[in-house]
Amino acid sequence: MQPALPLVNLTITTGEPAGVGPEVSLAAARQFLAEQENVQITLLGDEHLLCSLQKNNTHYSERLRFKSISLAQEVVPGALNVANAQYVLQLLNEAADGCLKGRYDAMVTAPIQKGIINDAGIPFTGHTEYLEQRCNAKHVVMMLCASLPVGFLGIKAPKDLRVALATTHLPLSKVSLALSLQSILETIQIVHDDLQKKFNISKPAIRVAGLNPHAGESGHLGCEEIEIIAPAIEAAKRVGINVSGPYPGDTMFDASTLESVDAYIAMYHDQGLAPFKFVSFGGGVNVTLGLPIIRTSVDHGTALDIAGKGIADPRSMLEALRLAYQLAVNQRKQV
Repeated sequence: MQPALPLVNLTITTGEPAGVGPEVSLAAARQFLAEQENVQITLLGDEHLLCSLQKNNTHYSERLRFKSISLAQEVVPGALNVANAQYVLQLLNEAADGCLKGRYDAMVTAPIQKGIINDAGIPFTGHTEYLEQRCNAKHVVMMLCASLPVGFLGIKAPKDLRVALATTHLPLSKVSLALSLQSILETIQIVHDDLQKKFNISKPAIRVAGLNPHAGESGHLGCEEIEIIAPAIEAAKRVGINVSGPYPGDTMFDASTLESVDAYIAMYHDQGLAPFKFVSFGGGVNVTLGLPIIRTSVDHGTALDIAGKGIADPRSMLEALRLAYQLAVNQRKQV
């Protein structure tokens, strides 16, 4: 009889307490524990808040654990409270530090409300940037993943759509200034390296967008493609990366490329995430590349309008757990 494999330890930060994060975290955790025997999940959040969500559910698993972090003030579903902003960051700190110290194999994050953290006087751009600083990473990349079924836009086999971003949460007016040959090259390298190391893709094929309409129209609609993006792509090719572009944003996601491309890199947030979310059916997963830890997340917001009503869809959180688990298993195989 073979010895039992060590459990994969996942932790979930339950996010903005007034949003749907706590309920989708609990629902998805229970569902994933039912389908996967080799996993243990620790939910991070206020014990009273999480216990209130369990009162009508008698299902119990010894592999579901809770680590309580206390709220500053009681929560009213759908009503943001600046007093609880620090609580949200405490969840992230516990999860990130736990992963860095080996207590958890991966962290999965529920949605947060960036504005309320800033209203509390704490500069905060997003999960991606916060974890970059917390983990002392040099450069991180935000990538969204979704599984596309057979027949979708004519594909003949199931395929994972992956869209990474060269910049993340910036006003559109600041995107061009944030791009450089070095930053785009690093983005390409990080996507390539993590697809190999974390996703077990031996030679990833990467497709890169331009910034301007028609990819700059040979300089008539902008010169970033000529001066920055194309040279970065050529530099990546010289070190053996299978990358192409820059492609116009409106043809970048040509359906005929889905079966042959492992990741698309967009220059800014909505250029990549608008088409991604249009086809991901609410089942997308956010992955942070370039970290020394594994972090996945839902691809939706706090949904304050339906918080506390018991109707939030846990599908994206479930997919985030599935991917975190698979990445953790892949990482163990490489040790």
